[in-house]
Amino acid sequence: MLKWLSEFWNSNATYVLAIIAANLLIGFMLVHAIFSVWLERKVAGRIQDRLGPTRVGGKFGWLQTLADGMKLLVKEDSIPASADQFLFRLGPYIVLLGSFLAFIALPFGDGVIARDMNIGLFFMLAIMSSEVFGIILIGYGSGSKWSLFGGMREAAQMISYEIPMALCVLVPVVVAGSMNLSEVAKQQSGIWNWYIFHDPFTFCAFWTYFTCAMASCKRAPFDLAEAESELVAGFHTEYSGFRWLVIFMAEYGSMFAVSGIAVIMFLGGWSLGLPFELTDFFGTTLHLGFFGVVIGNIINVSVFIVKGWFLVFVMMWVRWTLPRLRIDQVMMMCLKYLIPIGCVLLAGVSVWVLFVPIILQQIVGWLLFILSLAGLGYMGFQLRTWSSALPGAGMPGMWRMEGLPGYQGATKN
Repeated sequence: MLKWLSEFWNSNATYVLAIIAANLLIGFMLVHAIFSVWLERKVAGRIQDRLGPTRVGGKFGWLQTLADGMKLLVKEDSIPASADQFLFRLGPYIVLLGSFLAFIALPFGDGVIARDMNIGLFFMLAIMSSEVFGIILIGYGSGSKWSLFGGMREAAQMISYEIPMALCVLVPVVVAGSMNLSEVAKQQSGIWNWYIFHDPFTFCAFWTYFTCAMASCKRAPFDLAEAESELVAGFHTEYSGFRWLVIFMAEYGSMFAVSGIAVIMFLGGWSLGLPFELTDFFGTTLHLGFFGVVIGNIINVSVFIVKGWFLVFVMMWVRWTLPRLRIDQVMMMCLKYLIPIGCVLLAGVSVWVLFVPIILQQIVGWLLFILSLAGLGYMGFQLRTWSSALPGAGMPGMWRMEGLPGYQGATKN
């Protein structure tokens, strides 16, 4: 029996590990979607002065998303009579595949990756762009003008914003000299070595990339493909039940995937900001061997996921803060501003790496690091003082009731 198991493992180890990795990734996507839906409701409630979910699963509503998921699983999954049934069924799964396959090349820790590729960054950007095919099929196959309008808007928006997004991630690639995501992350040991602080071009490239990433994920203020004020619900208007669940699972998966790219390329990857790799520290320095590597990677994976979730939280924060743009404004912002900015950043970082002396690069990097810390401290101070201030203290005259035109300012005779 042992001999058979050994022979089976030797001949099929690759396939077994691939199946295990696929199940782990799809499980992470599911858990991430469940957590993100709960977080989005809580963030929206906080910004709108509400509580959000408070009943199912305790006072924080931890199980609300699971209850909603069970409801969607048993909900009637209808198909409109005018829809193309084959395309209507196929579209959501193409969208999900485009989101899921991107995780294959995304490293969560030192060696914690399904498939390490020398062109991992290129693979992720290419495979995520395939989502647009599923969205076009969803819009066209639904047999609804609102779905078709939403699908065409999303196709134009995603294809357009892929250009500046790719230009911006090429900026740290020029600095790192590699598109292998694991190698890029390992080069950023120590928070002062994170590429967001490398030079002014990488600093600006991070914010430009993150803006494009929000647009590519159909997040407000760029969610014109789902504009309920214009298109009922956008490209997925005719969907319900499990297929609707698949579409939104893909959307939240894509949000983490683009956030993961930002973490790897700009924010140190799985690094805590320490000047050494935790797997080497626990495994070699402390002589814990394999168990030390496991302990280090548990911390690495946790740090990476927390960083990714923080960027997902920022996307939600922006969604519930800023108003929706018009579709012409969305396209103009990409074609007229973001693409030229991306070109300037790519050209600028190339000149910076080639011609600026190393000592000057280090001085500018430290200045960016110190200024960023000061900015974060100032933001924290403002949040602390504004949250403790009385209503209207931040905006003088906000609660004034006299001397205003109209009903509120009316005085008795």
